[in-house]
Amino acid sequence: MPTWLKVLLIIGGLIVLLIIVTVVAGVIVVRRYGPQLVEMGKQTVEEGVQYGRRTDNEGCLNEAVARHSRAEGFGDMVKNGIFLRTCLDASRPTPGFCDDVPRQIEFIKGAQWQLKQCKRYGLPPEKQCGQLFQQVQQFCEQPHAHTYGGSENSNAAEEQPPPPPPAPRHTPNAR
Repeated sequence: MPTWLKVLLIIGGLIVLLIIVTVVAGVIVVRRYGPQLVEMGKQTVEEGVQYGRRTDNEGCLNEAVARHSRAEGFGDMVKNGIFLRTCLDASRPTPGFCDDVPRQIEFIKGAQWQLKQCKRYGLPPEKQCGQLFQQVQQFCEQPHAHTYGGSENSNAAEEQPPPPPPAPRHTPNAR
């Protein structure tokens, strides 16, 4: 058997072994921590919705920034992003909230805007604060953000709701 074939078989075997180990580890992690993660996610969503019902868009962002500054690890940052997004969706509009927020596909402009917001709110970039402001970008691109935020620069399509269906006609039963 040629040497190149032996090397190729060894590399292929190692890749298969790596895939198997990864799948087994994933199954173990999901079985052990899955229910806790799901419960944590539900709880975070509920917190965001409840907080959002009591404040406006700017209030949600301010609370998320405060939480982000206290975040201790990646899990806290993920929870905070979920909190902000659900809070924004449930909150009252803040006029002009989406003004000057770049679209997500404007990568360079978006990254610059995120860094500017991090500095504005006093969050160090090492804490992945850009991810927090990505939630704002996503929110502002939704169609409802135009009406909620009062922004003409939200880049959301202005869609009118469909007209209501016509009322059913009542015809007397002819027998």
